Amino acid sequence: MDNFYSVLIILLAAAIKSGTPILYATLGEIITERSGVLNLGLEGIMLIGAFSGFIGTFYFENPYLGIIVAIVCGIFIGIVYSIFCISLRANQIVAGLVMVILGMGVSSYLGKDMIGKTITGLNPVSLPYLSSIPFLGAVLFNADILIYFSYIIVIITGVLLYKTKAGLIIRFVGDNPVASDTIGIDVIKVRYICVITGCILTSIGGAYLSIVYTHIFIENMTSGRGWIAIALVIFSSWDPYKAFLGAYLFGGINAVQLRIQAIGTNISPFILNMLPYIFTILVLIIASSKRFKYSLSAPGSLGIPFDVRP
Repeated sequence: MDNFYSVLIILLAAAIKSGTPILYATLGEIITERSGVLNLGLEGIMLIGAFSGFIGTFYFENPYLGIIVAIVCGIFIGIVYSIFCISLRANQIVAGLVMVILGMGVSSYLGKDMIGKTITGLNPVSLPYLSSIPFLGAVLFNADILIYFSYIIVIITGVLLYKTKAGLIIRFVGDNPVASDTIGIDVIKVRYICVITGCILTSIGGAYLSIVYTHIFIENMTSGRGWIAIALVIFSSWDPYKAFLGAYLFGGINAVQLRIQAIGTNISPFILNMLPYIFTILVLIIASSKRFKYSLSAPGSLGIPFDVRP
């Protein structure tokens, strides 16, 4: 029984660690899409975040400065994406796919000299008192700073969207930007802020992979997590609290398949590696079903550019 208890704690802690980068990207996309802007470029943004976070940590020899570098890159990406999709009203689907290709190319080209190098990243920090709580303490409160920060971000995002005037404005802009503009809301400003915020969180999610999860940088190290985050936004019905649970569910599947490979099995490792993506497809099928559609609350103007001209 004690052995089962220990294994369960290890698996749940691994699920949280594996799901954290997905959670950051999902929360960022929820904020972005709630304002009516669709960003399919999460995979590319996460890759740039992973590279910039690693390079910042490597040269400054400080993981916190690496995170700041990733945040700065996220701000820059958010501004560029906003200019094209909000100000210039470019096709958001095409712009997102371009962002994926750009992120893959830039991170691979600039990061080729970093492959094989290692950094001293963030390590777990036990929270006083909370880490002593039976079971939950070992799972939730014996982790790294970015995991603790993700808990806070989930709460802040939920309160912001559902309990504040600012959140009401964001959701109104996402549902009906024309009516929002009519009553004096600056739709362009709101969307800029949401897109940039979303890119920052997504970049932090990418940085988590290199600074915390692996302490190394390799090409395309996100392995489709950006696409999983997009699917999770739909599955969670654009709700940060549901995204919190969903991200750890995906993380748990990934953690289980890694441990199945580690203990040795006759199952092909290629099949095991497919498990998170098979689950993603199943999630999208369920989300597309008639029984599930009624609970979806997609912003009414998602992906539709807003023309400020009279």
